[in-house]
Amino acid sequence: MTDKIPLLVLNSLLPKHQAQIGAVYELHYAPTDAERAAAIAAHGARIRALLTIGVTGIREDELARLPRLELACCLGAGFELLPMDALRARGIVTANGAGTNDDCVADHAFGLLIGSVRGMRMLDRLCREGVRREQIAQQRNVSGKKLGILGLGTIGQKIAKRAAGFDMAIGYHNRSPKADVPHRYFDSPRALAQWCDFLVCATPGGPATKHLVNAEVLQALGPDGFLVNIGRGSVVDTEALASALREGRIAGAGLDVYESEPHPPEPLIGLDNLLITPHVAGWSPEATQASVDRFLANAEGHFSGRGVISPI
Repeated sequence: MTDKIPLLVLNSLLPKHQAQIGAVYELHYAPTDAERAAAIAAHGARIRALLTIGVTGIREDELARLPRLELACCLGAGFELLPMDALRARGIVTANGAGTNDDCVADHAFGLLIGSVRGMRMLDRLCREGVRREQIAQQRNVSGKKLGILGLGTIGQKIAKRAAGFDMAIGYHNRSPKADVPHRYFDSPRALAQWCDFLVCATPGGPATKHLVNAEVLQALGPDGFLVNIGRGSVVDTEALASALREGRIAGAGLDVYESEPHPPEPLIGLDNLLITPHVAGWSPEATQASVDRFLANAEGHFSGRGVISPI
């Protein structure tokens, strides 16, 4: 028996990060459903700390089998599948990795935007097929256009910072205006979509934002508009988006997240005006290391009595 604090990890980690965490904590690594069930059955009575991610979370029935749990952390910023009411009712401290991968996500958002607007997926295919540029319709500029950001949190603000370098006018929608930003505020997603050329979703997931981008918003974005989503898949109505892309009611989309994760979004597969990546916007060696370091700082802060670094 070790004197290290028992920790249950429900998300995947690279071997080097398992080793880094395991040097400090008694690591019970359970990224699959079978491993998760086995770890909770065997060690649940002893577990004092939990590490997961927003789209994995933990179920309330599993939480009930962790009677000694005192700290629940998410590796990234999202925490939509953490049962927050149940955690708070038991006085369990919660923390996340807010800010650790913001630059990576903002970079990826702009990659999806440029790739979509400039038709990179299509141009790559046509070039490999030997089609010359004179036979291809010209693709639009990104610079100088109007960018709408749905969710002007820390990631949204980093996207806005990058947009400024492209001489873009910036508008945004939040639940309420932010006092400390110069960008134009719109009181609804539809109004923002109607104004902008490109709409970027950077809002958290959960019931409050489910299908915030629906058929009406896509109609407002219009046939020359582009959608990018690096927030959560649940924010965009997949069927409405597929219909809008197929029928040319928007020009294109770039997605890193989608409702069917981890399974491919079948209604969107095969559409040439879609650029899609498998929820990797926040993944880079730098960002992942920063997230692991933040978890260790949060855990050390809690168990030392000083408090977590980034509480939820």
